[in-house]
Amino acid sequence: MAPTVGIVSPGAMGSALADALDTRVVATLEGRSGRTRKLAARAPRLELLPSLEDVLRASDVVLSVAPPGEAEAIADAVRSADASLLFVDLNAVSPETVRRIGADVDGAISGPPPWRPDTTHIYLSGPRAAEVANLPWTRVELVVVGESIGTASAVKMCTASVYKGTTALLAHALLTARSEGVVEHVLHDLRESFPELVDGAGTAVARATTKSARYVPEMREIAETQAAAGLPRELFDGVAAAYEALSNRELASTAPEDVPVGLSVAEALDLLSG
Repeated sequence: MAPTVGIVSPGAMGSALADALDTRVVATLEGRSGRTRKLAARAPRLELLPSLEDVLRASDVVLSVAPPGEAEAIADAVRSADASLLFVDLNAVSPETVRRIGADVDGAISGPPPWRPDTTHIYLSGPRAAEVANLPWTRVELVVVGESIGTASAVKMCTASVYKGTTALLAHALLTARSEGVVEHVLHDLRESFPELVDGAGTAVARATTKSARYVPEMREIAETQAAAGLPRELFDGVAAAYEALSNRELASTAPEDVPVGLSVAEALDLLSG
């Protein structure tokens, strides 16, 4: 019999993962926002149950897909409900965090929500990683990177440090350029070395701002990971502070999906100044 997979929770990534599994997938909208309800509606395969307790009772495998600050509470709820469940932490947390919360498998999602094939990778590690990789996935590439809990999370911490660190750096550079009246010259110079980065800068910075509050704890998890590697944590504590500042701007209250594709840098900076 095919396993039942529980998703906690069915937001932007969780709902897409639910739709990429060719098996029974369950979740709950209990206590979730109106935005999450709209996102969950995009996944016709997703079966909604009244409560988290119902989801855990129905599931053989539980995928935790939530902001990093919720990872530990989800783990506690899963373990309290049924210690025999195959518990998979797919959150952006440090190797030390994922070991502490007691996941059976940890994972790192790279790429956008998998509504299209060949856009999303999930790196997995842990003694039961192969069981997760062998679930009936569609549109997702699964990569088992090791048998030790924390290895996949290390991949996420390293890649996210570049992706999200670069976006924070770009946001600061452009906001400073706007303050000094030199945006045009800064973009001209950067485009010579980073054309793709500059051409998508407006949308990237605006969308990152809409997600900035959830990025703050993730940047602190990166700081902890780098400190454990003997590196100064202050770099990503600073990036956390940068995203925290962005989270106080009016644009941060906008849903990411409401940011238009192709937004110009000037339009993004206007929104950030609002």
